[in-house]
Amino acid sequence: MYSVNVPVPPAVHDVADDLRPALTGFDRVRERGQRTLLVKRVPAENRRELRDDWRTAKRALEGAPAFEARIAGIDTFDDPPAGTSSPVAYLAVESPGIHDVHARLCSVFDPVEQLEGGDDYDPHVTLGRGADGLRGRRAIADLLERDVDPVTWTVTELELYDANHYEPVDAISLPA
Repeated sequence: MYSVNVPVPPAVHDVADDLRPALTGFDRVRERGQRTLLVKRVPAENRRELRDDWRTAKRALEGAPAFEARIAGIDTFDDPPAGTSSPVAYLAVESPGIHDVHARLCSVFDPVEQLEGGDDYDPHVTLGRGADGLRGRRAIADLLERDVDPVTWTVTELELYDANHYEPVDAISLPA
């Protein structure tokens, strides 16, 4: 899968690292190199198609300004429409700018149903997935009781991201 992502700054990784002990009840925990902030999936199925999709994305993003993003707290998707395990614990992200970029990209790439259309898009940085049984419920309750210091940063770049290899393929600076 390929997507347009906001690079996650070190301060956000630090918050997630501090929460790691509370994630022991989760089946899968995202490591520093795996944490992302997805803005919009792109439909390319291979690197050849990706080149054309990236050109399309860049045209849609022309004139997009740099913007602020803020980690606002911890939340869960109890029954996510995609993925193999639930719940999903995440750092919630507030940013009108991310929603603007998302809308621009949805105007050129169809939104993924139940994830990206209308009110379905919920910007976040995944912490962990899957927390079954009593141990899992305790982990979720403990995690949701925690407070995190808000982290605010200016988004000055968007990445074209290869989720299969956990790596950026290209980037575009903002303002675009």
